[in-house]
Amino acid sequence: MKPTVTRPTTPVGAVDQSTEQQRYATLLEWCTRIGLVVVVLAFAAYLLGLVPARVPLDRLAEVWSLPVEQYLQATGGAKGWGWVGEIGRGDMAALAGIGLLAGGSVVALLTLVPLYLKRGDRVFAALCVAEVAVILLAASGIVTGGH
Repeated sequence: MKPTVTRPTTPVGAVDQSTEQQRYATLLEWCTRIGLVVVVLAFAAYLLGLVPARVPLDRLAEVWSLPVEQYLQATGGAKGWGWVGEIGRGDMAALAGIGLLAGGSVVALLTLVPLYLKRGDRVFAALCVAEVAVILLAASGIVTGGH
């Protein structure tokens, strides 16, 4: 009679992840993918001249290395969150993708709050909310005066 060999159901080296970890990782992955696609498509549209731009492509090399204040003055660009109003311009549209890349963790953290609250883990829910608040405060420019 042959000995019975039991095989693990989890692949060797795999780690069991909690529902929260899996959700966070999945959402972060999708925000990253979508953000990268937006950046690439928007930049391609800018390079191909498919959409109007604040900075024409032939001037890009001239202003690219300027400090922010000089760049904004030379291009007539908006300060702070003013770029959102110009999202239809080719050179500004890529910033939407960058916003998705930077903001993916906010989306992922906010979706964890109901899971933690349902489980009765108010401390982790509060930590998620606090992290989102810190990220949004930093992005607002209020602390650094960049608003």
